[in-house]
Amino acid sequence: MNIATPPRTTADAFRDDILRHLTYEIGTDPSHAQVQDWRLALSFAVRDRIVDSWFAATRKTYEAGAKRVYYLSMEFLIGRLLEDGIVNLRLLDEARGALSQLGVDFDTVLSDEPDAALGNGGLGRLAACFLESLSTLGCPAYGYGIRYEHGLFRQSFEGGRQMEAPETWLLQRHAWEFERPEASYPIGFGGSVETKGGTTVWTPSECVFAEAFDTPIVGWQGRWANTLRLWSAKAANPFDLSSFNRGAFAEAAQPEALARTISRVLYPDDTTEQGKELRLKQEFFLTAAALRDILRRFDSEHDDLGKLPAKVAIQLNDTHPAIAGPELVRILHDERGMSFEDAMATATACLSYTNHTLLPEALESWGEGLFGRLLPRHLQIVDRIDSAHAKANPSRSLSVRADHQVKMGELSFVMAHKVNGVSALHTGLMKETVFEELHRLHPDRIVNQTNGVTPRRWLLSCNPRLSGLITETIGEGWVDDLERLKELEPSIEDAGWRQRYADAKRGNKADLAAWMAEAHGLTVDPDAMFDVQIKRLHEYKRQHLNILEAIALWQEIKDAPSGNHVPRVKIFAGKAAPGYFFAKDIIRLINDVAQVINADAATRDFFQVVFLPNYNVTLAERLIPAADLSEQISTAGKEASGTGNMKFALNGALTIGTLDGANVEIREHVGAENFFLFGMTADEVVARRKVENHAAQAIAADPRLKRALDAIKDGLFSPDEPDRYVHIVENLSGPDYFLVSSDFTDYWRASREVDAAYADAETWTRKAALNTARSGWFSSDRTIRGYMSDIWNAESLLTG
Repeated sequence: MNIATPPRTTADAFRDDILRHLTYEIGTDPSHAQVQDWRLALSFAVRDRIVDSWFAATRKTYEAGAKRVYYLSMEFLIGRLLEDGIVNLRLLDEARGALSQLGVDFDTVLSDEPDAALGNGGLGRLAACFLESLSTLGCPAYGYGIRYEHGLFRQSFEGGRQMEAPETWLLQRHAWEFERPEASYPIGFGGSVETKGGTTVWTPSECVFAEAFDTPIVGWQGRWANTLRLWSAKAANPFDLSSFNRGAFAEAAQPEALARTISRVLYPDDTTEQGKELRLKQEFFLTAAALRDILRRFDSEHDDLGKLPAKVAIQLNDTHPAIAGPELVRILHDERGMSFEDAMATATACLSYTNHTLLPEALESWGEGLFGRLLPRHLQIVDRIDSAHAKANPSRSLSVRADHQVKMGELSFVMAHKVNGVSALHTGLMKETVFEELHRLHPDRIVNQTNGVTPRRWLLSCNPRLSGLITETIGEGWVDDLERLKELEPSIEDAGWRQRYADAKRGNKADLAAWMAEAHGLTVDPDAMFDVQIKRLHEYKRQHLNILEAIALWQEIKDAPSGNHVPRVKIFAGKAAPGYFFAKDIIRLINDVAQVINADAATRDFFQVVFLPNYNVTLAERLIPAADLSEQISTAGKEASGTGNMKFALNGALTIGTLDGANVEIREHVGAENFFLFGMTADEVVARRKVENHAAQAIAADPRLKRALDAIKDGLFSPDEPDRYVHIVENLSGPDYFLVSSDFTDYWRASREVDAAYADAETWTRKAALNTARSGWFSSDRTIRGYMSDIWNAESLLTG
């Protein structure tokens, strides 16, 4: 059975389907329908066509007896799905025409869809790109995650401070999911462990049910669709009638409320013991439910557990699902009767692990007291894994459980047959730093798979002006073969073509400026350089280096307001974890600086600073096509890869950045002359930290830096509370672990090179266009092909 591209539909047929859903699914008629009604009706009409591909792909997988890939991730930042589905089904003109016939504005309907609040940053956006590429390539796959009711949080600002409120994306009907009540599994916590008849039995004291909700994820041209299965937590006994009847109404509902807590919020604040317990519960809940589901599907086709590695590939996206190793061993050994040795070998052959960080503190660890209380049998299994690993490697004392902690990074490594980094630099540093000893023991285990992004969402869909020019120039084949963008290079030598490229960028900037004016009351000049840093707030990502340079630049413009300054708008966006107080203070500092700079009549024609609230996928889709400059300024050796850097380059933004993560490979591909490099290398960072008083030396050597820090310390940007940011200045003057002060001078130099290049419009446009033409290697299709061949041993079921 070959799966063909679905037949094209007409605008008339689409119109009829929309009206049918409006009537029979929504229960209203065109004269009374609101925007939300039209959006749901359109979504259901699109979903119908996706479901056909989805079912055909499922049948094909069963018929072929194919190996499936299972991607376990705490985040899937999928954003809006309506336009994604329309674009991948190639129905954009038909959908627009159908709504036009009905007197409804297509763009208004699209913009009504809320972002699915299923992630925060690059980890979740990567997972979403991977699911779409798995479908585009026809690789049978499931994504497993949690159906968070409130996501991370909705960010707003009060007095410059980050305020956090629940994300309410599920208050409206979610058009894309199918509830699967038949896929429900009991998940236990706590309790006791005992041996009965030679078998170890875990009897949990607490139980919740994991209930499945499926979302089909369609690939390019609609030829294949895979499944994102999200778990929602429900109480085993949701309502205590006896408590209710005696008037204890809150007590009667408590079991349901406590169970739902598990799937309410992404990354609950873990600065308290209760928060830590909830996070560990979430991770086990996701992992245990996924493994139950994987084995149920396997059992429906096979009766020999020895075939499991040949039919099942399980990818752990970061350490959050690391408990998959002990849980799979527990099921195979305690419940299925495998010997412990065979269970461990089988689990290892199925599991692989993606590392996303070189920060030791970000490699999760759990106190053995908490771990043993919630998962007593798993703590025993961790010890047996440790013993087995030590027996196989007697010369080493490495331990997963040490210093009263269960170390999830080491556990993930030991229980995986392959461990991958996400950029060439990161993979090399993994071998030298966080997994140095494990790499010596298992020299063939670490492999590299440099991240990528899906070109369907991150160029074709989000940037129609540029993608239209590309298709007109080289045809449509680039959409699923992104390296064909190299075919643009001859056209870049044509001045007329470069002008069309520049016009596309200018149009995107004008759109962003208009939206910022309407949505946030901000007035910015589309002809100014749009200088953008959009990332999760973290010290190693160094948003504070960016705002320090902004202060120094503002001071220099004030000194010479009649100078030949290049107009620039610095745009920030990103959220800080609720318990990360230093990062939240950086947000407030940026907002306070923006308030002062933007109110300065002497400089605002040349320079503005903007922090846009509630960064999400939809905001990224506005910002990335409009960006001129991409800020990728993390401390070298700390950013694993990055994918925002790839999206910016693909859409024609030039990068100012360090040799960190995938910046290294981006610079190699687009050309050093089309990349603004600054800062220390990873090796130089290590050496610099050993220099006594390195921050004080850097400050003493650069009057601009000292002047900017003094302005912060003296309360220029916080006159109501002059000492508000003294702790930031003290950090940057003292320990400065992330070497903001030491890299400032070179960052200033590179920023002025940016100004000079932007002042020459012809040169800038050529550099930007070459970034687009040479970014084709950074497709998530290429990344997934690497996983399929190097890690999963999985094949595409698409032909032709």
